Amino acid sequence: MIAIVGLGYVGLPLSLQFCRKGNAVLGLDIDKAKVEKLNRGESFIHHIPSTVVAEEVNAGRFRASTDFSEVSKCQAVVICVPTPLNKNREPDISYILATGKAIAPHLQRGMLVVLESTTYPGTTDEDLRKVLEESSGMKAGTDFHLAFSPEREDPGNPDSVVAKIPKVVGGLTPECLKRATELYSSALNTVVPVSSCRAAEATKLLENIFRGVNIALVNELKMVYDAMGIDVWEVINAAKTKPFGFMAFYPGPGLGGHCIPIDPFYLTWKAREYGMSTRFIELAGEVNTSMPDYVMNRLADALNDQGKALRGSKVLLVGLAYKANVDDDRESPGYVLLDKMNAKGVDVAYYDPYIPVIRPSREHGHWAGTTCVAWDQKTISSFDAVLIATAHNNVNYAELGLWAKMIVDTRNAMRDVGAVASIVKA
Repeated sequence: MIAIVGLGYVGLPLSLQFCRKGNAVLGLDIDKAKVEKLNRGESFIHHIPSTVVAEEVNAGRFRASTDFSEVSKCQAVVICVPTPLNKNREPDISYILATGKAIAPHLQRGMLVVLESTTYPGTTDEDLRKVLEESSGMKAGTDFHLAFSPEREDPGNPDSVVAKIPKVVGGLTPECLKRATELYSSALNTVVPVSSCRAAEATKLLENIFRGVNIALVNELKMVYDAMGIDVWEVINAAKTKPFGFMAFYPGPGLGGHCIPIDPFYLTWKAREYGMSTRFIELAGEVNTSMPDYVMNRLADALNDQGKALRGSKVLLVGLAYKANVDDDRESPGYVLLDKMNAKGVDVAYYDPYIPVIRPSREHGHWAGTTCVAWDQKTISSFDAVLIATAHNNVNYAELGLWAKMIVDTRNAMRDVGAVASIVKA
């Protein structure tokens, strides 16, 4: 049996994939409500149907629990817990360490522990290893096996199928690597072994730094080209016709999700230990975190052109999830925009078909319980402006173009829509 700790956007899909291949999975989470829901065969993630969860529960291949002592019944433990930044933008690995302390007393000799949470190089073989050894009285690499394998989930992407995504794995020792490779090979099509836990940790950081830097580039170009009267979306679409040497990235109102806004700064923090600076990462972070302010300025200018002040205006934010077609709102720039508009005295509301009610969270708990407005002409036309922050496919942009008075579009969602409303790209 395999224990998977953390039944969120990473842990639950991985659990279900192991189950599909005939493995028994024990899902562990500290959220009692989530555990009870899963044991009833109900999903809490939009893109994972409840029927898929129910099938594995009813077959006896999947069971969720809050009791970490059940780890003693398992042959392997996979840790998929959050790794946020603290208020000083420093790595917070407290969830990893807390999980290590919770499972360590129940480890058995020969057991495999794999960390999947994105983090800085050295977390697995230094920090997690220390906790596991101190609390279990056993030695990693000798009494139990230790490895790191970065998650590569991309919620909402139809090409992001757990079984088909190559799995990078690094072990503390060659035997640890062998055991981890065997584990993932039982459920996934391709396993990519690397020389160490640190190499695997660095691989995930490279992937997300690459995306963060390139998104920052197009965000900066969006502002420069706008000043020149050039549409950056047209330029990107033309550039991506080149069959080599170019990869399209798209601008937006800021970065969201649990990976790209956070992971690069894990390396920035760790690099300081070696007396190194990460200028590309830090510059990209500055550009990406400045985008909500750019959008706010565009919104203020657009309202001003209509003879309205920002303060006292009614603005509807469309799309609160951090990316299109998912219910994942972690680190969403939409919340930054809500906060900024609220601070400026804007009468603000939101519409998102995937998030009917804002859930409690660590970062944006003050919005918890806020409900999505209705999608109808009377409601939409009552706002002075609509700000598109995320472009879900199931939003009727043709209706929006007819009903709204003015639209500030950060995602090029209105590109092919005939609209009565005034359209401002931001």
